[in-house]
Amino acid sequence: MIVAGLVLAGLGGLIHVYIWVLESLVWTGPRARATFGIRSDEEAQLTRALAFNQGFYNLFLALAVFAGIVAFAAGAAAVGATLVFAGAGMMVGAGLVLLLSSPSKARAALIQLGPPLLGVVALWIGLATV
Repeated sequence: MIVAGLVLAGLGGLIHVYIWVLESLVWTGPRARATFGIRSDEEAQLTRALAFNQGFYNLFLALAVFAGIVAFAAGAAAVGATLVFAGAGMMVGAGLVLLLSSPSKARAALIQLGPPLLGVVALWIGLATV
């Protein structure tokens, strides 16, 4: 169960790296505009700085999870689990905020929070049964 939890949390991290790319690197491009429902180039330009900053929040959450996975694999189980729980837990929290504040974006919220939530639950069960 521990390995499944780390893999699912890592998948959540990869999703958040992708979100970082969309928000911080290609915000005004067609893929990001379609993903986030940005209708005009003017709207993309007006929100570019905000999206750039927000993207880095997503990257830092992913890096916390990745650092936790590495620490766990290196034998520092307590440090690794703490980092995974913190990073993935915040991913779940951010997904819940999106779901509750914008129900029309439920699909995006579930993509954002699903794998890290499953990872947290599986890791918790795995650690509780050791």
